[in-house]
Amino acid sequence: MPFPGTWMTESESMIYRVVPKCACSTIGQIMFYSDHGHYYDGDIHDATSGIHKWALDRSQPILERGVTARETYTFTCVRNPYSRVLSSFFDKICGIQRNGKRYRGNLVPMLTKRYGIEVEGDFDQIASFRRFLLFVRDTIRFRKPMDPDIHWSACSGHVSTLIRNGGRYNLIFPTERFNDGMKEVLANTQHAYDIDIDTMPRFNESEGHGPKRLHPVEDYFDDLSNHLMQEIYRRDFNLFKYAKEPYAGPPVREMDLDEIHAKLNG
Repeated sequence: MPFPGTWMTESESMIYRVVPKCACSTIGQIMFYSDHGHYYDGDIHDATSGIHKWALDRSQPILERGVTARETYTFTCVRNPYSRVLSSFFDKICGIQRNGKRYRGNLVPMLTKRYGIEVEGDFDQIASFRRFLLFVRDTIRFRKPMDPDIHWSACSGHVSTLIRNGGRYNLIFPTERFNDGMKEVLANTQHAYDIDIDTMPRFNESEGHGPKRLHPVEDYFDDLSNHLMQEIYRRDFNLFKYAKEPYAGPPVREMDLDEIHAKLNG
């Protein structure tokens, strides 16, 4: 059974389902530190030792056993759809990646040609983002002109793979309440090294890749783009209890783990 995007500490103290653009770099570093007493030197996504990942062949049988046995504390983290898709735009579309190149090579030129998206110089951030959102809708609804990318595909899709293949989450928490969520994870797991969540550094590996966002989150969404958001991320809004109006805040109601498992197990 496949468990893509699943990480586990080498000590097998905790299992985490990675959801892109939802504090995954910081969470991975916390897991690494909890075993080794220091942070990974570099982007934790590049680590090939010191942590189990489904992408590493030698880790797969260990992860499969851990997930399906349901004895290891298992968690993930989600994010407000409005701020998450904006983050994807500024990082992956407007930004230069850590390899010095544009994300996915010819993606930005294609977006410029087909959708009129501008990312150079003093461009209109709001207009370009709204055109990007049309592209996101096309990838998710019609799988054209490409399949949806992991950075803007719905959180619920990432979360569901572990459930459908026999796993169960002990906790799903929002990035907007990150400290409380990670404290709950650490309070329910045993680890060799303690971490002070309130004072530890944050590992935002995408920070600085793209231009600074110039406007409040709400300004990027007009009636049409908000309608597209409901179409694209309906399940995220419903399951993770975010308000269906442009803002960057936390869920407006408590998540129901039983509901999430039931509805994502299909």
